[in-house]
Amino acid sequence: MIVSMFFGMSESLGRVQQPWGWAVNIGLILQFPILHSLFLTPWGNRVLSRLIPGVHGVTLATSSYALIASLQLFTLFAFWTPSGVVFWRTEGLAFGFLCCAYAASWLLLLKASFDAGAEVQSGALGWMSLLAGIAPRFPDMPVLGLFRIIRQPIYVAFALTLWTVPVWTPDQIVLASVLTAYCLLAPRLKERRFITRYGERFAAYRAAVPYVIPKFQHRNRDAQ
Repeated sequence: MIVSMFFGMSESLGRVQQPWGWAVNIGLILQFPILHSLFLTPWGNRVLSRLIPGVHGVTLATSSYALIASLQLFTLFAFWTPSGVVFWRTEGLAFGFLCCAYAASWLLLLKASFDAGAEVQSGALGWMSLLAGIAPRFPDMPVLGLFRIIRQPIYVAFALTLWTVPVWTPDQIVLASVLTAYCLLAPRLKERRFITRYGERFAAYRAAVPYVIPKFQHRNRDAQ
């Protein structure tokens, strides 16, 4: 994913002839947010719990979810059919600046994932619980680190990776537009689950911390 977007989705394994290539590409984009969200519903949780036969299916449901998401992303970026059109390829100082911004966006995404609970985000929680012989214990509601600044730092950081690439193509524009819309809308569903799980605690957090845009408060000193 990092390499594909760095080159503006101009290099991949997909070789579907146009205009059918764009239809396949749109399908590749949409399969990720649609399935990713469906698997978070009660129906999706039941499906994940039954993917592995026997008593371990429930324990490894979070690992199955992470594995499926990884396969979805691999499919999207490995089998994309490039349009062959390049709008803008940065050079010189602009190239260096965007490379730094792109790297910083990915580091920000790693930081946000760590703050949210690395064991959950990586899919390791299920395997760790299985080896320990215990039921999965999810981390508490994230409120520290980047979650002090905004409620959805993972989605914001992911959106930033989409828009800081040094090569711009129509492929990258379509990808960035659709997935950015997902990053703005999908957290609404996540917050519904949180209000059900954490109740007034999350309601208070939501009232105090902005959604995706940091709120900077200026402190005024009293005149002496």
